[in-house]
Amino acid sequence: MDSKRLALRCRALAESKKAEDVVILDVRKLSTITDYFVLATGTSEPHLRAIVDEIVEKLETEHDLRPHARDGTWQSNWVVLDYFDVIVHVMRAETRALYALESLWGDAPRVRARRATRAGAGPVA
Repeated sequence: MDSKRLALRCRALAESKKAEDVVILDVRKLSTITDYFVLATGTSEPHLRAIVDEIVEKLETEHDLRPHARDGTWQSNWVVLDYFDVIVHVMRAETRALYALESLWGDAPRVRARRATRAGAGPVA
């Protein structure tokens, strides 16, 4: 799976667990560490756990992908899943505001969500 498809899948999985303000930042031109950041907000410790578990479990069962590294704890309000080309950050709102990754990586374009067009013409990027 290419890195953009992986980032899009991570966003979809986070959104399936009602993650808030899910954003994909394309950092390919700004970083040699990864291609995309996926940022998602959870409202509580159990919500963070549900979002992270959904991403980890579905990527493993559907694509045989496991994070190469995992950092943070539910209590720290920030969990990072490192899939090399995609790094997923799941945070509580106050932690996300404090570290302001969108501002830090402000030059990174956002990957827009696809939306369906009228008359079944297919999705538009």
